[in-house]
Amino acid sequence: MSAQTLTRPSNVPTSRAERRARRMQRTNPLWAVLAWVVGVLFVLPVLWMVLTSFHSEADAATNPPSIAASLTLDGYRNFFAADPAVPLLNSAWASIVSTVVVLVLAIPAAYALSIRPVRKWTDVMFFFLSTKFLPIVAGLLPLFLFANATRLVDNIWFLIVLYTAMNLPIAVWMMQSFLAEVPVDILEAASIDGAGLLRTLRTVVAPVAMPGIAATALICFIFSWNELLIARTLTATVAGTSPVFLTSFVTSQGLFLAQLCAAATVISLPVLVAGFAAQDKLVQGLSMGAVK
Repeated sequence: MSAQTLTRPSNVPTSRAERRARRMQRTNPLWAVLAWVVGVLFVLPVLWMVLTSFHSEADAATNPPSIAASLTLDGYRNFFAADPAVPLLNSAWASIVSTVVVLVLAIPAAYALSIRPVRKWTDVMFFFLSTKFLPIVAGLLPLFLFANATRLVDNIWFLIVLYTAMNLPIAVWMMQSFLAEVPVDILEAASIDGAGLLRTLRTVVAPVAMPGIAATALICFIFSWNELLIARTLTATVAGTSPVFLTSFVTSQGLFLAQLCAAATVISLPVLVAGFAAQDKLVQGLSMGAVK
């Protein structure tokens, strides 16, 4: 048998890994197309909302909707004429303050559960998770009775406390997985240098886990900004938030769809801006706690 007959063609995979790589190269375009389809399906309702916000009420109410209808800013003019400054400020204040408080409480708790684990820390994590088992609607009546008895109805500070309690279990679970990725060597080095707990958290843990902190803060901010049920039940005119303000466009006279879409577009902008600003940190943070 000659040496020429023993030579393997260059286009034939020589190992299982190479064959797997060839199959992945063939399937990658299909996954890319599928990802684009899923992305378009998610973005399409948002684009439709923005487009409807530039239509008149008559064009927005047509069935089927008219895509080529004339554009107008009447929806935005009517939205800003309704004075949305107070609801937007209430939402910003409640979301930002509650998110800061959640991080202040969640980071030390996650540090104790991951880097310096306490006894039966898994039971502690299950307790945090168990607080989310009860639907929010089941606790509305006790919360309203308590707020009414203590004169905290339509109070922004009571809303901040509730948002903090709502987001704290999620933040502890997220931060625990993020802080578990912090190298132990740098913590031991900080301890040898005489750094205390607060200094270690501020100068060592926080910079390393900053992507995870940013991801946790963004998710807590979004949950607080979009929350409607609690705010609708416990607020009125003084502490009403922007989601509550959106419901004012659904009246007994009808549904003002163009104004509602314009209001939803404006109210969604802070979340979109925060998401784009922290996009790189969010991706890094969500991948920090991934299972390898």
